[in-house]
Amino acid sequence: MTELTRPPAPEAHPAPIVEMTDISISFPGVKALDGVSFRMFPGEVHSLMGENGAGKSTLIKALTGVYQIDSGTIVLGGEQVSFHTTAQAQDAGISTVYQEVNLLPNLSVAENIMLGREPRRFGAIDTRRMRAQAREVLEGLGLDIDPGSLLASHSLALQQLIAIARAINIDARVLILDEPTSSLDADEVAELFRIIRSLKDDGVAILFVSHFLDQVYEIADRLTVFRNGRLVGEYLTPDLLRIDLVQKMIGKEISTLEDLEQRVREADAEGGDPTVFVRARGLGRKGAVNPVDLTIHEGEVVGFAGLLGSGRTEVARLLGGIDRADSGELTIRGAQEKLRTPRQALSERIAYSSENRRSEGIVDELTVRDNIVLALQADRGWFRPIPKKRQDELADSYIQALNIRPANKDAIVRNLSGGNQQKVLLARWLAVAPRLLILDEPTRGIDIGAKAEIQKLVVSLAENGMSVVYISAELEEVLRLSHRIVVMRDREKVADLPNEDITVDSLLALIAEGSGDEESTGDAA
Repeated sequence: MTELTRPPAPEAHPAPIVEMTDISISFPGVKALDGVSFRMFPGEVHSLMGENGAGKSTLIKALTGVYQIDSGTIVLGGEQVSFHTTAQAQDAGISTVYQEVNLLPNLSVAENIMLGREPRRFGAIDTRRMRAQAREVLEGLGLDIDPGSLLASHSLALQQLIAIARAINIDARVLILDEPTSSLDADEVAELFRIIRSLKDDGVAILFVSHFLDQVYEIADRLTVFRNGRLVGEYLTPDLLRIDLVQKMIGKEISTLEDLEQRVREADAEGGDPTVFVRARGLGRKGAVNPVDLTIHEGEVVGFAGLLGSGRTEVARLLGGIDRADSGELTIRGAQEKLRTPRQALSERIAYSSENRRSEGIVDELTVRDNIVLALQADRGWFRPIPKKRQDELADSYIQALNIRPANKDAIVRNLSGGNQQKVLLARWLAVAPRLLILDEPTRGIDIGAKAEIQKLVVSLAENGMSVVYISAELEEVLRLSHRIVVMRDREKVADLPNEDITVDSLLALIAEGSGDEESTGDAA
């Protein structure tokens, strides 16, 4: 049942600057927003919380003119509005700074800030006045940046702040920051928060969207929680415990286990399989995930649990050679290695199956056969083509083993169901005979039958000696399949413990609060 918890408006600002009421938006086969309401107040930082698919992005796009609403009303500054373009929303005082900086790196800082609003003299851009105006905006934010410098010469963090300077230069009443800290380190986040507090003091209403709970609780005055396209409730941040927030986002009741932290501390004392396949020490990537220690044994399924953006995928991508680590070391079968490319990881018999099977997985214009042999051919080298007969044998064997339907190796993959596409992707990686298979959300968006078959396959692979890293937002699934659980929160590993008597409740408690203990079972080999 939707919990319409709504605290009173702050006394200093009795009227909201934004009020969205009973908003509904549908796409073919999906109701993205179902009668939700949302409001923002001047001089407040408001965080919109929810898991992937909760409706956060859809609501923002409805407010900024990207999507048209099916029903409901949007009121801005006391007047009902209907934006058909982002330009209309911007003209009304709503600015958005996206996770990926949407500026022009080949132009100067001043040109980016004033783009489309350049002062002119005798029909030409008045460069001196443009730089003076840009400097005034930057100084208003406490930023000492040369307006004439090339944008590309600055760090990503400064580019993010320059994007905010551009956003407020239109006299923004509402500023939307979409995952602004995803690529920033701690010092850069602190500088961003200084800017946010300054804008808040100036009366700007700020929507701060982030998956980092520590940051949300540090900067946000108010929280609104969505789940599955519906409103769960609106809360003043100090009134909502973190563990309660996670429960509301995920939709499960949580019981805090008093002995949970003690269990994590004692987990190192328990022995494990002495045969280590991979050991990571301080493995990390700036702006993506903080240094992590991790050990994976042969025949072991290591489940990763954590909210979206916790760092679980980022660790997997480092192990799979998709992203290059800039700190730490990785040992594979006793030898120290540096994985710089996915192909190099394949040569070490490590295969990574992405959570985004559409853009980083299947090639939907190709046949089932072509998709299955793709990684094997890449590993073999393109100048040594796999004979057609061998391709057919491989495709037929995996179609049968994984129950891919239709059982036609010449079928075009885009015409298969999501579950069967996922099976084709698994077949591709199994064809290279990996020693470590990294599966990121392998059962997301597929039907129950296909999900059960993939789970059975994971268990079977581990029984036959393959190591598996298994990432899933469904905690029951992680618990069902894993020998050991690694918990990630805010880009850090907060727990690593054997899957003994762990419950969904205890996992949720760790995701919400963390263990506070840097020791972990998985690092004691």
